[in-house]
Amino acid sequence: MSKLRILYVASEINPFLQTSEVANFVRALPQAMQEKGMEIRILVPRFGLINERKNRLHEVVRLSGINIAVGEEEKPLIIKVASIPNAKLQVYFIDNEDYFQRKSVFHDKQEKFYEDNDERAIFFCKGVIETVKKLGWAPDVVHCNDWMTSLIPMYLKTTYKNEPLFKDTKSVFAIYNTGFSHKFGDDLFEKVKMVDIDDAILAPLKSKDYEGFLKIGMEYADVVIKNEDISDKLTQLIEECSKDKKCEINSDEEEQLFESYYNIYNDLAS
Repeated sequence: MSKLRILYVASEINPFLQTSEVANFVRALPQAMQEKGMEIRILVPRFGLINERKNRLHEVVRLSGINIAVGEEEKPLIIKVASIPNAKLQVYFIDNEDYFQRKSVFHDKQEKFYEDNDERAIFFCKGVIETVKKLGWAPDVVHCNDWMTSLIPMYLKTTYKNEPLFKDTKSVFAIYNTGFSHKFGDDLFEKVKMVDIDDAILAPLKSKDYEGFLKIGMEYADVVIKNEDISDKLTQLIEECSKDKKCEINSDEEEQLFESYYNIYNDLAS
């Protein structure tokens, strides 16, 4: 039996960047799954806070050079790679000069939420799928972490559903306490759209805010992970939107936690 292939997608990972609990989780889980015999890839944005020299990032020229459309505009995708120290894991970084060179993540120095965070998320989600296509690596499961990755399950079930590489791919969407109060502009749908995607498909996103991004992730993912410690409001949202595919993972024991994910991936891929 061939190894299960798991793609992890997140906005951050230790030791390169940590702003929330997501970074530690995305550092520990892939290594645990690799040690259980799974084949792993990890993709994150190359935010400007990540020191390229210190972390030994270098561009992967054969993967770079694609243009990613965000609405009417096309922007070049640059792929970088680095290894996690003391682990046999590589991390691929999605980069673009306009979106990811700032020395901060989602807020400017005045703590103002960037108006184009929607575009950055769209570019990232599309960039992830295109990078995996260029790698020629067919994931069995794509594990999406947090709101910035929430469009990937939808893209996999629409524009990319006929791609041979993704025909059997399942997706997991994990939700965390990383909300924001910003509301995006009326052009959000036009930016998100691709071939075969109309307003009806994007209906869960109609509130154009944090909850909208979570709703679209939950709508199209095959499994929704409710981590412990999330707010009552988010718990209620998950109950409303993903009753039939919600999976609660509560465990103080790390080994038990990893075993739960191991079983989820195997069940999805079987």
